[in-house]
Amino acid sequence: MARFSDKQFIYEINTWVWLTELSAHYKQTITLENVPEDALNALIKPGLDYIWLMGVWQRSEYGRQIGLKWKHEYTSALPDLTDDDVIGSAYAIADYRVDDRIGGRHGLAVLRERLRQRGVRLILDFVPNHVAFDHPWVTQHPEFIVQGTQHDLERAPTDWFTSTDVGGTTRVLAHGRDPYFPGWSDTAQLNIFHPAAREACIYTVLDIAAQCDGVRCDMAMLLMNNIFASTWRGKVSHPLQKDYWIEMIGAVRHQHPDFLFMAEVYWEKEYDLLLQGFDFCYDKVFYDRIINLDVTQLRQHLVAELAYQQRLVRFLENHDEPRAYDRLGTLRSMPAATLLCTLPGATLLHQGQFEGRRAKLPVQIKRSPSERRHHKLVEHYDLLLKETTHPVYQQGDFFLFHVNPAAQGSTSHNNLLAYGWWNENTKDYRLIVINLTEQRSRGRIDLSPWIWLRGRRWALINRLDGMEFARQGGAANKDGLFVDLDPYESFVFEFRLEDAPAVSPTRSTGTYSEVF
Repeated sequence: MARFSDKQFIYEINTWVWLTELSAHYKQTITLENVPEDALNALIKPGLDYIWLMGVWQRSEYGRQIGLKWKHEYTSALPDLTDDDVIGSAYAIADYRVDDRIGGRHGLAVLRERLRQRGVRLILDFVPNHVAFDHPWVTQHPEFIVQGTQHDLERAPTDWFTSTDVGGTTRVLAHGRDPYFPGWSDTAQLNIFHPAAREACIYTVLDIAAQCDGVRCDMAMLLMNNIFASTWRGKVSHPLQKDYWIEMIGAVRHQHPDFLFMAEVYWEKEYDLLLQGFDFCYDKVFYDRIINLDVTQLRQHLVAELAYQQRLVRFLENHDEPRAYDRLGTLRSMPAATLLCTLPGATLLHQGQFEGRRAKLPVQIKRSPSERRHHKLVEHYDLLLKETTHPVYQQGDFFLFHVNPAAQGSTSHNNLLAYGWWNENTKDYRLIVINLTEQRSRGRIDLSPWIWLRGRRWALINRLDGMEFARQGGAANKDGLFVDLDPYESFVFEFRLEDAPAVSPTRSTGTYSEVF
């Protein structure tokens, strides 16, 4: 496994959309090679570890033609869509070659070096399950593709297609798919149980690894032996001796020891793929419980071993999911962002998330609509990203606190999440308290695990707005720290030793005068 700090921030950029917006803004063609300095500086947020450039590879022309047939479905995201905006799916890859129209391999190398100079590394896509319908392997190496019969084609025409190879032989081949949906019509399904196909995939990723610092592996669980064998039962041979990812990751790490592997994974297969060598796996459970506002289940999810949580990728949106602001709205977006950025593990942020964009862009188009910028959300994310550059989030210990009722018969404490980071060597402490619900909520946080609070007087500074409070540590330990949060309110408290009593600022409305 590659070595990383406990907290990583990954920023997904829709490459074509980004370059199209820059070209319009600067009134000239902007590629990966000539991104203006101020545009690149604006991209690099505080504490950012990785830029994930989504969609740099050569797309399928066949896929573009399919996209044009279905372009009416894209107008909900981009009402003034034109044929020129349709470029084909980013996940129907015709060639793992950086598209010349956006700067090619050289342009990517130039941008990668500029990112390195700013302390940011580069992630690109790898789609292991399938290639584009018109990828060279389909005609030059049809043995790399899952093959079927005429009966298969007649029975499930959306899952199969005919192809004539370079030797003139016509075969029935499979479209790429997962077991729960019809095939993707612009793709061809790789047979990862074929030794030569697997070797070719390894060679492909080795070439990718020469151009970047990590890969995000699309639908990675589909390549697990049991899932692949079940999906293609009767169409593929017995599994190879080594599981696909064990062999792939081992081969790449032999030449690139620090190369990062991040898995898009569902169906509760995160732990299995971590055991097979991935550094990080998507945390879809976290996403679902935020969206469904299931605070109890979310709290139970955060009880997991810290070593496991540190290898999960938390997100509120990405190119596959609806926009977070569209799902959560103005008020819920704030505490959800606080939670996302201050938990252990990796944080995946998405282009447009900070500004509250609502339009979910199809991966087949290169332009986005003009949308209102939500300045309070931008400011909130800026504060969070600056806060989480503090070493306590990288080097400290994490603890999930129990929240007790504020009074007998009260149940609103169940709406609250409370957790902390601390580093006893540096005397750095953080307490995060979050109310994700529309109900005003009160509780007493059991801080007894933080025994160093006893016998000391502390100033508590909310890092999100600078407000300061005084609290006696012994009382906080004995009774529990009383908190009273408005709907959708969140605090990130820094504990600072105080030599003399401090006067807590108050306000006439809200909860600051009642927090302690």
